[in-house]
Amino acid sequence: MNAAAYSLDSQVGYLMRKANQRHLAIFSAHIPELTPTQFAALARLHERGPLSQNDLGRQIAMDAATTKVMVDRLAENGLIERSADAADRRRRVVTLTNKGHTAYAKSVSAAHAITAETLSPLTVEEAAHFTKLLAKLADPESNS
Repeated sequence: MNAAAYSLDSQVGYLMRKANQRHLAIFSAHIPELTPTQFAALARLHERGPLSQNDLGRQIAMDAATTKVMVDRLAENGLIERSADAADRRRRVVTLTNKGHTAYAKSVSAAHAITAETLSPLTVEEAAHFTKLLAKLADPESNS
């Protein structure tokens, strides 16, 4: 493809960024007290229970430095607790507090509404297909 034929409006990265910006605006309108990554952390901890800080970051697709900042913020807000791992005192274990469980439970219905609103321009079939394709793009190794 030559430079003259390049159209920004048809580029996958540009379109994904625009779609993500739309999704983030929808998210902040529904759950203004949490960022999407903070909600993801609460959701993952709710699903899996206590996790090491590094494992939590990997499971929600965040680098170690960003995970630390997010975990610090969640701890400051009383939503999680950090403690040393009994097996490896260098490892930090992250656990939801009662306040964290409550914040997650309070946000779940809004999270479903966010997904529905984000996908609202699509038909039900298109949304299911898009979500399947997006999962394949997000993790090509597990979606062969």
